[in-house]
Amino acid sequence: MANEKVVVTGGAGFIGSNLVDGLIEKGYEVHVVDTLVSGKKENVNPKAILHEKDIRNAVDMAEVMKGAKYVFHLAAVPRVQFSIENPIETHDVNVTGTLNILKSAKDAGVKKVVFSASSSAYGDQNIMPLNEVMLAHPMSPYGLHKQIGELYCRLFSEIYNLPTVSLRYFNVYGPRLDPAGAYALVIGLFLRLRTEGKPITITGDGTQTRDFTHVRDVVRANILAAESEIVGKGEVINIGAGKNCTINRLAELMGGEVIHIAPRLEPHDTLADNSLARKLLNWEPMVSFEDGIAELKKLFNLV
Repeated sequence: MANEKVVVTGGAGFIGSNLVDGLIEKGYEVHVVDTLVSGKKENVNPKAILHEKDIRNAVDMAEVMKGAKYVFHLAAVPRVQFSIENPIETHDVNVTGTLNILKSAKDAGVKKVVFSASSSAYGDQNIMPLNEVMLAHPMSPYGLHKQIGELYCRLFSEIYNLPTVSLRYFNVYGPRLDPAGAYALVIGLFLRLRTEGKPITITGDGTQTRDFTHVRDVVRANILAAESEIVGKGEVINIGAGKNCTINRLAELMGGEVIHIAPRLEPHDTLADNSLARKLLNWEPMVSFEDGIAELKKLFNLV
């Protein structure tokens, strides 16, 4: 992989920076695109090349894409509630920005684009586990934006012969998780409350479940998807642990006092059918939820 150029948009964020580390370990020349609005400069591996640019700027993206083999598109405004309150602003970044990345990648002759999609596209489904043939039913502008990104990826593969693949993440957590950030909100919130010595706050009765997926497993999925000779036709693939955990169980693993507050509008359960990822990418989750939470508690000095 020595000197093969790859681009990671959103590479200063939680998932992106972990992916950058994984790519550098494999010997790639990694270029990071990030506005640093939510991403952190200190997250960026010193061996990576940082471009403090906006994905909506076509001229800048055309320049960054030159000579790139793979593009990993993670940059987004990922907050569900923020997208509900600011649908136009978030559409501009999440949809127009994604279209701009695809157009720039096509023009630059990129070999493959790996798009970070989201299980939020499923919305609230009555049947578990969630699989890729189910009809998407997003419950927020953010979920819709991610679904549109998937459709654009497929179109660019079919119309422009740009190889693409979309990975639907399920509740990603792990090192560099921002306690105030948009990913793994429940875990981040619980970590912050524990750090502040406050009771853990659970909305509703805590029986709702989430399929928590470790960031290192997500990183492996991205690299496998890029390097695979099988995928690249606009496929949508779940990246989830395939096991879900109640919020009550998460609180138990975190430890400390627990209080319950009124429920909120949200899908009651998420659970990934990851059989397609196993089949197409030869991928499987390797980090157990218990080990992942124990690691985070050590990082946050809670043990």
